[in-house]
Amino acid sequence: MVDKLKLTAAMMLLASGVVGYYVLSNEPELWRVVALLAGATLAVATVMQTPTGRSAWMFVKEARVELSKVIWPTRKETIQTTLVVIVLVVLVAVFLWIVDLGLIKGVSILTGRS
Repeated sequence: MVDKLKLTAAMMLLASGVVGYYVLSNEPELWRVVALLAGATLAVATVMQTPTGRSAWMFVKEARVELSKVIWPTRKETIQTTLVVIVLVVLVAVFLWIVDLGLIKGVSILTGRS
C-alpha cells in the first residue's frame, strides 16, 4: 500500500512539474524548464524508493551491460547493407510498377476501354 502511495505521489510530482511549466508561461524559459526538471527529478527520486523503481533501475543497468556486449557492424558493412536494401527496394518498386501496368492493361481489355 505504501508503494502505491509513493508511485501516486511520483505521478503527481511529475504532473505538477508539467503544470508548472505551463503555469509559468509568462516567465523566462529557464524558470519553466527548471520547474519541469524539478518535478521530474522529484518524481524519479520518489519512484526509486519503491521495489518497482529499484527493479527498473536494475533492468537499465543490466541492459547497459548487454549493450556493451553487442558487436556493432563496421562502417563498410553498414554501407554495403544499406546499398543492398536500396537496390532491393528499387527492384521491388519496378516489379510492382510492371505488375500494376499489366493489371491496368488487363482490366482495360476486359472492360473494353482499350
